[in-house]
Amino acid sequence: MSNVKYKNKINKIRSFALILIFAGMILMYIGLFFKDVSWVLVPLMILGIISILLSTVIYTWIGLLSTKTINITCPTCEKPTKMLGRVDACMHCNQPLTTDQSLEGKEFDEKYNSKKYQKQSNDKTNAQESK
Repeated sequence: MSNVKYKNKINKIRSFALILIFAGMILMYIGLFFKDVSWVLVPLMILGIISILLSTVIYTWIGLLSTKTINITCPTCEKPTKMLGRVDACMHCNQPLTTDQSLEGKEFDEKYNSKKYQKQSNDKTNAQESK
């Protein structure tokens, strides 16, 4: 088994939004050091505000997406977790999880969530059934 660290997709997106908030605050704070030089102050303030607004949009989007997830209990830590897609990781212990029985026992790979992979998998299954 490889030493790849799996992370829950919802937590990844939330972490990115949090980083955007801090980046925006830091940009605006740096802009305050240049309050006498307006050509530096204004762009830093605008970039900071855009960063914070973008994080707000991302938090809203992931909140709405979070309502459409599958709620399951992790078999390892026995805590409730939200699963987005066919394969995901537990939000608490990062245990790889799947809802697709055909993927059980296979090596964890996020490509299983892509539409392209699902289409290829369905095409292979249909070809085998037609033989």
